[in-house]
Amino acid sequence: MALAAALCAALGGALAAAPAAHAADEKPLILVVPYPPGGSTDILARIMQPKLSERMHGRTVIVENRAGAASQIATGFVARSAPDGNTLLVSFDNHGINPAAKPNLPYDTFKDFVGICLTVRFPLVIGANPHVPGDTLSAFFDAARKNPRKQYNFASTGVGSLNHLAPEQLKRLSGVDLLHVPYGGGGPAVQAVVGGQADMTWLSYAALRGQIQAGKIKPLAVAGEKRLPDLPNVPTVAESGFPGFEAYSWSGMFAPAKTPPATVKALTADFQAVLADPEVRRKLTEAGFEVIGSDGPTLDAYVKREYQRWDQFIKTNHINLEN
Repeated sequence: MALAAALCAALGGALAAAPAAHAADEKPLILVVPYPPGGSTDILARIMQPKLSERMHGRTVIVENRAGAASQIATGFVARSAPDGNTLLVSFDNHGINPAAKPNLPYDTFKDFVGICLTVRFPLVIGANPHVPGDTLSAFFDAARKNPRKQYNFASTGVGSLNHLAPEQLKRLSGVDLLHVPYGGGGPAVQAVVGGQADMTWLSYAALRGQIQAGKIKPLAVAGEKRLPDLPNVPTVAESGFPGFEAYSWSGMFAPAKTPPATVKALTADFQAVLADPEVRRKLTEAGFEVIGSDGPTLDAYVKREYQRWDQFIKTNHINLEN
């Protein structure tokens, strides 16, 4: 769409530059992921990790998982880190939602960080345990309406996450009640669906792909503007009777506020170069990610728009955000 096209244009001239110099190249670059291994942001970080190290002349790049409190632990850690460009947050949609959903954050989303790069976006895929009736979203809703006493649930990565709020939107449109069950990340949510503790979850294709291919999770719908190449027979939510419905997650890189502008600029160039690498792009595309690669100011503005969108939805619909 126009948003993706506009953001992708930001990959332009910066990519031709030589690998950027960094003031603290002898120190490892730490990419802090707010969830356990196996989730979308973790997969993204690990796909970028080798090429990022190569781009930085062999500098050690560490992916560090700091899970807990709906990403607040990791985010707060980066906010308190030295503004030297050595510790970055691999943020995702919660970064724009949390200030609307959680009024007492231990950091200021808009003052304690500076954007580096909006890396990717990706549509959520609705994946269900095989025992759930229906092979598509519309078939599931039809079955659920015929048996209103049966309570179905969905697993999310946490209260106030996109994969909590997007199902809340859809259940209001469908008239089918779904019970929210929060988990501590994408990996645990997937395992809950596989194990039958949860009926379904909304996650990236990257997080669900292995279990879909193994037949342990069945995809009901894709919450994007079009079907995924790897799932050509899985309809979009819009095709399932909900025109215009989309739920895209995203991921971006942030540094602590007061990181020197020259360091921010160098890091932006590094991530844009990595995202333009054919091998990285292939792996990301296969995992269901849409490469964006915009600069920091674009990311900062995007987060503010996301906050405004979800703040209005939460207040208008009186969404329960109690743990």
